[in-house]
Amino acid sequence: MKQKIYILGVISAMIISLGIILKVEHWPMAQIFIAAGILILVLIFFPAALINSYKAEGNKQNRLLYIATFITCLVVFTGMLFKIQHWPFAGIALLIALPFPYIVFLPVFLAVTSKNKNFNIYNTVFVLLLLALNSVFSCLLSLNVSKEVVEDSYNLSRDYKRLETALTQFPERFQQSPVNLKIDEVLKIVNEYQDKILKQEGLSREQWNSNPGNLWRPEARGAAGDAILNPKGPFPGKELRTALKNLMLEFGNTPGYESLAKAAPLIFDYSEDGYGGEPGTQNDFILNPLSWALIYLDGLEANLYVIKASAPVVN
Repeated sequence: MKQKIYILGVISAMIISLGIILKVEHWPMAQIFIAAGILILVLIFFPAALINSYKAEGNKQNRLLYIATFITCLVVFTGMLFKIQHWPFAGIALLIALPFPYIVFLPVFLAVTSKNKNFNIYNTVFVLLLLALNSVFSCLLSLNVSKEVVEDSYNLSRDYKRLETALTQFPERFQQSPVNLKIDEVLKIVNEYQDKILKQEGLSREQWNSNPGNLWRPEARGAAGDAILNPKGPFPGKELRTALKNLMLEFGNTPGYESLAKAAPLIFDYSEDGYGGEPGTQNDFILNPLSWALIYLDGLEANLYVIKASAPVVN
């Protein structure tokens, strides 16, 4: 039995290692291998190993320690899996996983082992070192993923700004058309949001446009929502959401814009419900890092300029 458990542990470790290699090289199937390996490790290997060790030890007084060990492994590895896979609420999962070993496992470990007079103190030191290594690894994981996300957002922002600069050189057709007037309303709100968010960070829109990499806390989640929160509104982004909805209605009522009206929710990243049942525009400012909230506004602005520049000709 013990040999089978060891083999299972080696297999799960090999699957995880293969997934990590695939992810580093940006090859297909990386996420599947990582998820499968971690699930096998947490849901099959750990329970089997702990049950086997518990039966071999034959000491029922340590049952609580085995339960706490399994729950801790489940929480920690699940948090890491969510963060690696970029799943929704990954930040919350990792935030729970980081202190969990110290709040749950360590008190149980010390309480159980303190009753055993023959317990070796070096085992306690070893456990504490493992907990410290877990914290360091989790923090590095979080920082590495956040760094990649932030750098990607800066590159996207530069591309959007180049596109906007090119589009503003085109002469505007039908400047006073109802559609263009609605677009101008949305652009005004976008600029107001950008100004509020950047002002909170001590920057101007001109500084952001010239160098998107000068945010001092680009990974901060919820910072954009705090900056644009309207005390009279139930959620951040209400004005923008309303303006986008009115613009899409105008698309539907204007000849020549029928196809655009159908594609608009996808183009504007607009949804009636986001994660947790909240409006999609709220998620852009609360769940995303600060840099990605700004890139959402930059992308929305670029898309609106594209629509203005490509206004359909109606006979």
